[in-house]
Amino acid sequence: MRVLLSEDEVTIAVTLGDALTAAGHHVIAAADTQAALQALEEQRPEVVVTDMRMPGAGGMAVLQRSVELDRTRPVIVITGYASIDSVVEAMRLGASNYVQKPFRNEAIVNMIETFARVRALESENKELRARLSHDLSFEGIVGASDAMLKVFERVRTVAATDATVLIQGESGTGKERIALAIHELSQRKRGPFIPISCAALPETLLEAELFGHEKGAFTDARKERRGRFELAHGGTLFLDDIDDMPLAVQVKLLRVLQERNFERLGGEETREIDIRVLAATKVSLRDLVREGKFREDLFYRIHVVPVVLPPLRERKGDVPLLVQALIERHGKGRAYTVSRSTLALLDRAPWNGNVRELENAVQRAIALAGANSELAQEDLLPIDPRWRGAVEVVDEVRPLREVLRTTEIAHLKRALEATGGHRTQTADLLGISRKVLWEKLRDFGIDAPGDNGDA
Repeated sequence: MRVLLSEDEVTIAVTLGDALTAAGHHVIAAADTQAALQALEEQRPEVVVTDMRMPGAGGMAVLQRSVELDRTRPVIVITGYASIDSVVEAMRLGASNYVQKPFRNEAIVNMIETFARVRALESENKELRARLSHDLSFEGIVGASDAMLKVFERVRTVAATDATVLIQGESGTGKERIALAIHELSQRKRGPFIPISCAALPETLLEAELFGHEKGAFTDARKERRGRFELAHGGTLFLDDIDDMPLAVQVKLLRVLQERNFERLGGEETREIDIRVLAATKVSLRDLVREGKFREDLFYRIHVVPVVLPPLRERKGDVPLLVQALIERHGKGRAYTVSRSTLALLDRAPWNGNVRELENAVQRAIALAGANSELAQEDLLPIDPRWRGAVEVVDEVRPLREVLRTTEIAHLKRALEATGGHRTQTADLLGISRKVLWEKLRDFGIDAPGDNGDA
């Protein structure tokens, strides 16, 4: 990152500049306020580190100008005169963090590396959002894999006709969304789209829902009621989970598809209908036909144009796009991020519950995120313990300094737990002085459990 180091003390400017350069950052040095303001205008640094006391108007002027030019740019202020009022004012004006002299160069390096990682995540998620808005969302269905592009092409082709379509796919793959897309792209889009799940109702209720009934047709029929066939007139009827339709209802459905008319339960009047029928199945209807659980004549009646939805595990590259779309749907306007390594891991996951399972995972991660803007990897993973046990959860290849810092923090915490938070014993255990331990705890933001000075 390009770092503007606004500092007039030569010792600090040189040593901190060297530390930042060693960490891979490009340092823009400014020894007074005017030089710092000029660098802000001309060199557009990504991060600003400024001393509060320096020749000219001082660091507060640098902070104010930086915020005016770019409110998203992080600014770290350095103060050698610990004044709560000045620190509070700097934070109020938009400073991201502050350090008090004397400080360890590593503290500022770590802050900047944190800013860099957050910015990288924001950039990745911004790119995903941009990709979603350009041809990667088809009628509300997210996907850019070859498998889904073939589905989209088939949907576009079949939507222009009035043919009956059988949508095949595992549970959770989005069969109803595909059915709705076919309807919205068809000549019937101004008519109603009426869905019904054949698995959700017992035989008697399913029949009543489909055909409607006259008053007094059965015990609870206190008034006449239109069924789904009538409600779908001029539009599309979607029969979800048709593989669960009882054989007795299959016979009556076949007649409606052949004759395009029906009678309500308890009625004698024949009613003509103009509907398009879309059906969906989560299992092979051919197998059900062989087993005698599905009528062969009905199968051929609805199997005019098949649309096969691939499971999520066969849609490589789609998971990152889906995660971003689901965050936007459930994040309530908050800009959550997901690391590159987590997205890569999720893209390799089996997702036996398909998009529905992934959506549940995103909702779970958002609910558990609390104040964190980055969703935790462990909250996003599938809950299948067999897969979790087989996969090694890893992070992306990171800078060595960051890896060493993470390892050091983990080791410090283990040492503190071993001594019950006793700082003197912890320092002895680690082979460092108590002062060095205190500095590390401060820089890493670690609270010693149950710590009372030396206790």
